[in-house]
Amino acid sequence: MQVIKKIFASKYWWLLLLVALFGINYLASVIHARFDLTKEKRYTLSKATRELVAKLDDNVEIDVFLKGEFPAGFRKLANSTDEFLGLIKDLNSKQIRYRFISPQDEIPGTSMPYGDSLVSLGAIPINLTARKKEGETSNIIFPVALLKYKDKQALVNIYPGANGTISQDEINSAEALMEYQFAKTLDGLITTEKPHVAYAVGNGEPIDGHTYGIQEALSKDYKVGMFDLQSINTISTDPADPRHIDVLLMVKPTISFSEAEKMKLDQFVMRGGKLLLYIDNLIAEQDSLRFTKETIAYDRNLNLTDQLFRYGTRINTDLVMDLDCDFMPFVVGGTKESPQFEFLKWNYYPLFSSKGNHAINRNTGLVAGRFVNSMDTINTPGIKKTILLSSSPNSRIITTPALISLNENKNVPEDSKFKQKDIPVAVLLEGKFNSLFKNRVGKAQADSLAAGGFPFVDRCANDNKMIVVADGDMALNDMSPKQGPLPMGVNFYTVGSQYEYQFANHDFFLNCLEYLVNKPGIIETRNKDIVLRLLDAKKIESQKSTWQFINIGLPVLLIIAFGWVYQQVRRRRYAA
Repeated sequence: MQVIKKIFASKYWWLLLLVALFGINYLASVIHARFDLTKEKRYTLSKATRELVAKLDDNVEIDVFLKGEFPAGFRKLANSTDEFLGLIKDLNSKQIRYRFISPQDEIPGTSMPYGDSLVSLGAIPINLTARKKEGETSNIIFPVALLKYKDKQALVNIYPGANGTISQDEINSAEALMEYQFAKTLDGLITTEKPHVAYAVGNGEPIDGHTYGIQEALSKDYKVGMFDLQSINTISTDPADPRHIDVLLMVKPTISFSEAEKMKLDQFVMRGGKLLLYIDNLIAEQDSLRFTKETIAYDRNLNLTDQLFRYGTRINTDLVMDLDCDFMPFVVGGTKESPQFEFLKWNYYPLFSSKGNHAINRNTGLVAGRFVNSMDTINTPGIKKTILLSSSPNSRIITTPALISLNENKNVPEDSKFKQKDIPVAVLLEGKFNSLFKNRVGKAQADSLAAGGFPFVDRCANDNKMIVVADGDMALNDMSPKQGPLPMGVNFYTVGSQYEYQFANHDFFLNCLEYLVNKPGIIETRNKDIVLRLLDAKKIESQKSTWQFINIGLPVLLIIAFGWVYQQVRRRRYAA
């Protein structure tokens, strides 16, 4: 205390104070500390992200194209992006650089605006209409960021929507997925080897324009090829083999599988290969209703039931109908030459909302299905089952063979029949699978497999995983005579109408693949959930006057009271 008194007694005390203030400011500039007090740990980065940023061996440049005069929703998204990138930069300030750029600005050294370059990279612009002083003009916004690392670059979709207005729920979803989007993209730039995905053919799987959405989704981050189960004897899972397969994708097979083909699939799984199956167990097609008002849905006899049963699930030979469904145009009047159409809900086109119970379906929108089968999970020891998609509380199951008729929509569906809920239609299986052919392989067959370099394996040595979806159309896209292939999740029949909408089939498909092949830590960042804490509307209405008084009237009264007390004190002090 004596020392402090001597310092302040000195005539140079102000100089010492300046030095102290300078030192405190310098320490504050080099030492950063944050305390995340939010319940959902909104401002805390995952371990996977921290490790990813810490191991960078070169500079990462991030250009965010959210600079300009935007509506409030996009300004909030820009602020959230700035806060997140600030967290990233704090981890590695020497190698992380970011800036905000207007897409209308020109690229240095050229006359080309950044927006034109972004379109060539695959960014989808959003047209905003903003009223300014000069009149009504059109603004283009690119809610993306461009990451550059070494000689590679990639886009990050900060807001995956396409609407010029962004709701608070969409902002929350974008903020919750922000860490995942940046971590996934950065990991893709760092990793040199892309996962190998094989599209199975040979059993009637589509290979025409209806698979355009699959090709588009896989082209960026995966090495893709076709695999014919009938002509190739074995499926390699050895990363040292250039022909190895990480994920075998099977979409809507229509031809029955032989036991030899099932053996190839089985041994692929036993050796650690991942399966992503989109299976239609029934023959039920919308095209069948183009020329007739009725069609029969019946079993395809794919011969996969026993195999899936052994792994822990079963696709049933029935159909899921749901009151939460997509629209179809139906003839409701007019004449044969000039029919009158009206869009009505078609219960055979159910919509599945995300339950948010897993990283795959968290923060994912509605997924559209067509003539979907129900599924059961089997009590298989050591296998964990997670339901990824299920029906709404207003659904039902019809057994087959079933008559599907367009005349069903003449009358409003009876709600009393739609009382089932949470009917599973997509399941994730994880664990050590047992072979379907365990105790069924003879010595001659076992010797033949061993001679070919692939000895028979009766159980997975390590934990494996597969995803089974009871609808083949969920991964396919419609074809338009004018526009060609439509995006995955767009209903051809509603294109150009008020009911046109792109459902989240594409996102769900990619999430499934990423969970099967990518680093578990990165995919787990999808689990972050930003809670939207809304005000209670009833309390707002009942307590409106009270809070208006507290916020407006009370401060004025406090100032008046303070002034009155101050005047009274002055009068008493100077009265004598």
